[in-house]
Amino acid sequence: MDYKATLNLPKTDFPMKANLPQREPEMLAWWEQQQLYEQIQQAGQGRPRYVLHDGPPYANGRIHIGHALNKILKDIIVKSKTMAGFHAPYVPGWDCHGLPIEHQVMKELGEKKKDLDATAIRKLCRDYADKYVNIQLDEFKRLGVFGEWQHPYLTMTPSYEATIIREFGKFVERGGVYKGLKPVLWCTQDQTALAEAEVEYDDHTSPSIYVRFPVVSSPPVLAKTFPGVSFPEGAKLVSIIIWTTTPWTLPANQAVCLHPEIDYAFVQAGDEVLIIAEKLLDNVAQACKLDNYRIVGVKKGKEGFEGLETQRPLSTGLSPILLGDFVTLDQGTGCVHIAPGHGMEDYVLVLNHNAQASAGEKLEILAPVDNAGRFTETVKEFAGLHVFKANPKIVDFLQGNGRLLGHGSLSHSYPHCWRCKSPVIFRATEQWFVSMETNDLRKDALAEIDRVRWIPAYGRDRITGMIENRPDWCLSRQRVWGVPIPGFTCGSCHTVMADPNVIEHIATLMESKGADVWFERTAAELLPAGTTCRQCGGTAFEKEHDILDVWFESGVSYAAVLKPRKWWPADLYLEGSDQHRGWFHSALLAGVTTDRRAPYTAVLTHGFVVDGQGKKMSKSAGNVVAPQDVITQSGAEILRLWVAAQDYREDLRISQEILNHLIEAYRKIRNTGRFLLSNLYDFDPAKDRVPYDRLPELDRWALAQLGELIRRVRQAYDEYEFHAIFHALNNFCSVDMSAIYLDILKDRLYTFRPDSPLRRGSQTVLYEILLAMTKLMAPILSFTAEELWRTLAAQVPGGLGTPSVHMAPFPQAESVWQDGELANRWNKLLTYRSQVQGVLEASRREKVIGSSLEAHVRVQADADTYRFLQPYEKDLSTVFIVSKVTLTTGSGGEEPLRVTVEKSTAGKCERCWNYREAVGANAAHPTLCDRCVEAIR
Repeated sequence: MDYKATLNLPKTDFPMKANLPQREPEMLAWWEQQQLYEQIQQAGQGRPRYVLHDGPPYANGRIHIGHALNKILKDIIVKSKTMAGFHAPYVPGWDCHGLPIEHQVMKELGEKKKDLDATAIRKLCRDYADKYVNIQLDEFKRLGVFGEWQHPYLTMTPSYEATIIREFGKFVERGGVYKGLKPVLWCTQDQTALAEAEVEYDDHTSPSIYVRFPVVSSPPVLAKTFPGVSFPEGAKLVSIIIWTTTPWTLPANQAVCLHPEIDYAFVQAGDEVLIIAEKLLDNVAQACKLDNYRIVGVKKGKEGFEGLETQRPLSTGLSPILLGDFVTLDQGTGCVHIAPGHGMEDYVLVLNHNAQASAGEKLEILAPVDNAGRFTETVKEFAGLHVFKANPKIVDFLQGNGRLLGHGSLSHSYPHCWRCKSPVIFRATEQWFVSMETNDLRKDALAEIDRVRWIPAYGRDRITGMIENRPDWCLSRQRVWGVPIPGFTCGSCHTVMADPNVIEHIATLMESKGADVWFERTAAELLPAGTTCRQCGGTAFEKEHDILDVWFESGVSYAAVLKPRKWWPADLYLEGSDQHRGWFHSALLAGVTTDRRAPYTAVLTHGFVVDGQGKKMSKSAGNVVAPQDVITQSGAEILRLWVAAQDYREDLRISQEILNHLIEAYRKIRNTGRFLLSNLYDFDPAKDRVPYDRLPELDRWALAQLGELIRRVRQAYDEYEFHAIFHALNNFCSVDMSAIYLDILKDRLYTFRPDSPLRRGSQTVLYEILLAMTKLMAPILSFTAEELWRTLAAQVPGGLGTPSVHMAPFPQAESVWQDGELANRWNKLLTYRSQVQGVLEASRREKVIGSSLEAHVRVQADADTYRFLQPYEKDLSTVFIVSKVTLTTGSGGEEPLRVTVEKSTAGKCERCWNYREAVGANAAHPTLCDRCVEAIR
């Protein structure tokens, strides 16, 4: 007789084999066909709402691994909140305007761009953005991300553009917006102003020069000004020595600044006297090769210097000495050359000076540099030269006129444009700004930061420092692809007009016609009829040519997306840690300005993706990991597991080796699910479920482990600790299930009578474990969990209650499963099991036995251990997975347990492979043991 046919072998003809790259698209198609996201939203009506507001990625190019990290994290949170009982909608969005798109379009146009007007260029930019929105949308969906993909928000739609204008109008209405001449970060390559968030710092080599600013007063006069200083006889020249790494700013010099409390040394070097901060003198002497110098006096900056005039090194003008607290002794000479057109501290210093100076003493905000970074005709010697190329020529000029004391070069961190990577400059231009002080914007923003939950907590300190130190917000950009600033200038008196009523009129126009209307119509056609200048009554106006900062556009996304849906404020903003200076920052300032609060209640940040060695990814280094390649080779599920497996708050490493480890972990989780599923093929929970109080201890121990898993995983989802979920699931599958419970259970599942109470009890536990595990993994392993759910639902009469696991609630840990005494007993028993397994393994190596079922294990225990093990004596062979265990008590030495293994002398059962004395006792089935004879009756 073929006894194999009577075994309860696992069912294997179900579609739970891997091959993720092929199977995942099938699941995506099923989700779309079922309109699953829409079903989830409908089912969520009436529940408490949880809104994660999507920070818009830029619609420029295919997604990279950082995009994948960001979107998967968001998807895990949205799905986990849905399964935790919330209504958690997710509206994805895209940032569509701005320089990178315009730059790429202009690059592709080449010489043709000269023949196109702004409207034509904007259409090409719109088409370009639209192309990549669709590409990225498909790539995000391929990751298994759920969302309102049919209706994403785009910053280039007319309704969104109108919202941008209206939010700008609220800024104007509050009185914080102004247009003024101020130094701003300027990219000479892209020819536009930049925000602080659009600048990154990289290494740069600059000239390092020491320059004489001769004091106009003669030494005898100075001797009266500085009593106690011994000016040497015959001294011809007394000079303030400045140090700079930007020689190109010297043509714009207006003053020299000293610190009032710093000690300045009067240094005789030959027939001249040099004025240098005393603490920096040795450094300067070394850099400038000063020999045989001596100090002839020391005075603090506040002791006579203020108001002295010096000769400018590149022009005939005079520069007064001013005092300022921002001067430091970190580098240089302690004397700072002041060019208010090229530096914010310089600008503020000169503004304060001019506020108290007479008309003839006021200093100029001079920036003789054009949009491309070239000197204008104002600087005749260097006109037409880019400022960086002019640096060496300026050094030569200073050498020639005797003003150069010393020169060299300096490698240092320098601001670069984040788009074109070119070094930037500070340049005073007419720009639109939001004041950080008007209406206490800075103060209120700082107060609001304290009311937000920052995850990790150090995010609070990071954004606090940025808000505390940031200058006024520069809103204007010198481009065409964006939303225009709805401002006008009177043609008669040149007064700038930004009127809330006019702005609302423009917003209404844009709502129906889009922002292109601004570029298609004249100022007269845009303005409401009867508009006049409040200053002079004029009726002719010029429209503004600048567009709004894209950070303003994305910063007001809450107003365009959340408020119309009554989802405001958002429960969570989640982006990379760089967004403390970007989206989190602009959204905070916008929310505080227009609504007196932040648009979010919590902010979570993640790190950046680096290679396996922790190095930054770059094409030149050849270490870029593209999400498309990982999906093609291994499936999106592996990317999702990678995101969950690491502490995303730090930088995340990725490499093929790391992915290979995750593939092994995934295989363990998947195979555990397959094993559970394959042993439930004949289980009907409605008929076959066994009550908890009738389950043996082994099954109750497994439920206790399941209960602990549920508690740990649900807590980790609540606290956004996804790596803890990965480790908990991986450990549960690898240790609690595969290495212990399922390993012990196979004999019962395969060889016992199909309707045996012990087998049905174990199936009851397997069913609970599979349901709970599938739900718990669903937010992370969305494809695998859905496949498990659908396969199990097809096996269970009546299904599982929902068509998709993503519509099911998270499992609850039953209170009855918590049994501390049981857990302690089994932890102890499993410790003894590990000891026995060690001896079995040694016996296998020594060829005493082959399979563990060949073993007869003898356990000699001390009195306490014997009393503990004796109640389990009949179960020990099952727990140890051997054919026989003999338990005795007696002297076992110092160890509480002494284990010996010998090969069983009993016969081998043909059906269950156990070695039992009863094999052959039944004449009708001479090759079976008594247990198997009972099973096949």
